Amino acid sequence: MAHDYPFDSELAAAVALIPPVDLSDLAAARAAQAREVAGRLAAVDSTGVEVGQAVAPGREGAPDVALRTYRPLGAAGPLPAVYSVHGGGFMLGSPDVDHAFNLRLCRDLAAVVVSPDYRLAPEHPFPAGLEDCYAGLCLLAKGDAGLEVAADRIAVLGDSSGAGMATALTMLAHARGGPGIRFQVLFSPALDDRLDTPSARAFTDTPVWTRELARQSWEAYLGAGVPGTGDVSPYAAPARAGVAGLRGLPPAYVAVMEFDPLRDEGIDYARALLAAGVRTELHLFPGTFHGAVAVEYAGAVRRMSDETVAVLRRALGR
Repeated sequence: MAHDYPFDSELAAAVALIPPVDLSDLAAARAAQAREVAGRLAAVDSTGVEVGQAVAPGREGAPDVALRTYRPLGAAGPLPAVYSVHGGGFMLGSPDVDHAFNLRLCRDLAAVVVSPDYRLAPEHPFPAGLEDCYAGLCLLAKGDAGLEVAADRIAVLGDSSGAGMATALTMLAHARGGPGIRFQVLFSPALDDRLDTPSARAFTDTPVWTRELARQSWEAYLGAGVPGTGDVSPYAAPARAGVAGLRGLPPAYVAVMEFDPLRDEGIDYARALLAAGVRTELHLFPGTFHGAVAVEYAGAVRRMSDETVAVLRRALGR
């Protein structure tokens, strides 16, 4: 795979160390990710945070949903909350993926953080994972998780497919009359199954994520032959919502990476939110690629993380 792109110098040095994503053997891909994440978890410092578990009843006969919870030790409630939806192309991942950053959010914001362990595709295609996320959000907002949360100060956050699901979750909660979401933070969101933007057509050999991997992920999530057709719900691919479908949504912060097949769908979504009257902040980080956030030591990534904390602090009144 050729990477002839003007990446940020620190990120460019890391590209060779990032293993390629191969979804052709999904069991092997999941096992490889679990091993890699376990290595990172061993070094994580959870000082000052009570990490726990909660269980949300599944919707309409679906299985219960496990939630990982983070609560700042000694903090008096009610506390604001961040509902953190992990990414992984709809097919990979668990709350372990974002564990270190969720700990940071909990500490730096003095907020509760909750991450749902939703069902994955292709075994559980749309809308299974989204309904799992909604069930967890309902438990959080109702206060049934025992976390002393301020129901009017809940933000959703996600990266990649997790950002796509956080977007869809925000739309779904609005359509169903709750729970109320105060703010949405979307990193490199996967929003458009049609893969017809200039960046989706151009970036076929970028690190971590390519047009072909995006195609495979949408096939897994929506079902073979469904992506790109007229039968795709905006709750699966929010780019299909149109401006009218976005009116009344909470403010958003959208971050996109320069050399990412998903770049332009994130930009287009931010523009659609603005057209719908939704206050939106859009930040394109130059020299970056999809998944660059994993290179935690890079200055560009530290800047992304710091900005995310600052944006959430402002949105949640911290």
